[in-house]
Amino acid sequence: MRTARLMTTLGEIHVTGATIWLTGLPSAGKTTIAYALAERLAANGHRTEVLDGDEIREFLSAGLGFTRADRHTNVQRIGFVAELLASHGVTVLVPVIAPYADSREAVRKRHAAEGTPYLEVHVATPVDVCSERDVKGLYAKQAAGEISGLTGVDDPYEAPLSPDLRIESQHQTVQESAAALHALLTERGLA
Repeated sequence: MRTARLMTTLGEIHVTGATIWLTGLPSAGKTTIAYALAERLAANGHRTEVLDGDEIREFLSAGLGFTRADRHTNVQRIGFVAELLASHGVTVLVPVIAPYADSREAVRKRHAAEGTPYLEVHVATPVDVCSERDVKGLYAKQAAGEISGLTGVDDPYEAPLSPDLRIESQHQTVQESAAALHALLTERGLA
């Protein structure tokens, strides 16, 4: 098992990293909240990284589609990178849909096996609000019949039953959402 320790010539310095997985529907606000929290953590001297789902799809998971198996593979790849970074003292924010509970649970188990903290945050924005936001135009394309397999509309989304935190972004500002998540990290000794 890897440990979340860094070695220096002066001895051991313990640095606690963690993975914070923000799951939710497309346009729920996951990435916006993650970047707001990252800014806040960095200002307080934390080593922070955001593993944006769109960037990962382009660079780490190019060639994968959106079948259940491909989505699982994508989530496991992201989970591996997140755990690796977190084990080296980085607070890793992962705003990735990860629609299937078993895929998220596999990532949680990997972190537990390595002794790396893992928190699951459900950005529980209702589909009608996400559809109004439609940041990438996905809901409009799905409604027009241009795409299918949109998570939460015509493809499944298994919402977490017991997340570490549930954020209802339609009832608070981005800064309030980031503050709630920061409070959880502080409570858990991770901020």
